[in-house]
Amino acid sequence: MTPGTLEEFPGTRAAKCPFDPPPELRALQQDGPLAKVRLWDGSTPWFVTTHAEQKALLGNPNVSADVTRPGYPIHSANAGGGSLSFILMDDPEHARLRRMVQGAFTVRRVEGLRPAVQRIVDDLIDDLLAGPKPVDLVEAFALPVPSLVICELLGVPYTDHDYFQENSKTIIRRSASPEERALAFGRLFEYLDGLVGEKLTNPGDDLLSKVAERVAAGELTRPEAAQMGVLLLIAGHETTANMIALGTLALLRNPGQLALLRESDDPKLVAGSVEELLRYLNITHSGRRRVATEDIEIAGQVIRAGEGIILPNDIGNRDPQVFPGPDELDVRRDARRHVAFGFGVHQCLGQPLARVELQVVYGTLYKRIPTLALAAEMEEIPFKHDGQVYGVYELPVTW
Repeated sequence: MTPGTLEEFPGTRAAKCPFDPPPELRALQQDGPLAKVRLWDGSTPWFVTTHAEQKALLGNPNVSADVTRPGYPIHSANAGGGSLSFILMDDPEHARLRRMVQGAFTVRRVEGLRPAVQRIVDDLIDDLLAGPKPVDLVEAFALPVPSLVICELLGVPYTDHDYFQENSKTIIRRSASPEERALAFGRLFEYLDGLVGEKLTNPGDDLLSKVAERVAAGELTRPEAAQMGVLLLIAGHETTANMIALGTLALLRNPGQLALLRESDDPKLVAGSVEELLRYLNITHSGRRRVATEDIEIAGQVIRAGEGIILPNDIGNRDPQVFPGPDELDVRRDARRHVAFGFGVHQCLGQPLARVELQVVYGTLYKRIPTLALAAEMEEIPFKHDGQVYGVYELPVTW
């Protein structure tokens, strides 16, 4: 098997349709579930293209998320500089830290936030309708929604949102140097460490105060608490903001699907539309990365201990064996088996919150602004081909 170079594959080259994976990925998928690819450093990790094999490996206890292990497939020479806490750790340390905050993200707790999310969305739409047009939907709506929600959840002053947004963009930008990334992470770490200190002496009814309680009880160190805060702050707004803008663009490009969503009062259709858009769109652009800790037999191959594994959810979610007609956006499809949030012990902690935010946005925006339309040609829209989180930098709209 001769490895292809990853420059031919995801996150490095735009597909003909900005919502689709590059055609080379489909060719790889047709050839079989596993292939070898060559990375920038000459390493040749396994590249997993099918839904079943991705889930099997993500759920395998002999597959590690620890970025410090030899053989872990680092995504670029610029990687490094800062950490994203427990998401790049293995059990038992991963489980210990995750338990500290997972209670805030249960479905029941997050459903309790739905009225607050609805108020945030309605207020921002009021501002849109009262303001000038055309307007950049990213700046005026897509970024503020999750930023306001995560600030309210964590207990972070929203007046500081520009500061954490700018630094989080640097951390996830593929072209950022390790030094730039480390500086941005350090600034956010120092900011969150200060907030943890404030919560220790003046706690409130928010998640960061609960994390500070763990510090006071000796269950968590203050640096661990600050690092956890950085992770939640970044993860809590970047991906959802991109889903809001990119999902809106995908619906505007599929007016029949948008009409189904806009004209329905069925909450099940809204929830299903969220799952289908999560399946259809590709927000994480570097694939989930792992390394085998023991030999693993799968799909007629043997992944040896120490070999890297890349699991791109974009092509996993376009597997025709699981999702017939995978390149079509169909809001009536049952897409709940998608792997947009991963699978196994590292499955996204904040997925209940993301779902509520997206359900409120997709169920409200197009009803309240039924004539929403693009205010630019598709070719003029700047896509984020240079980052680990995909989306659009701007989305000019009018009505």
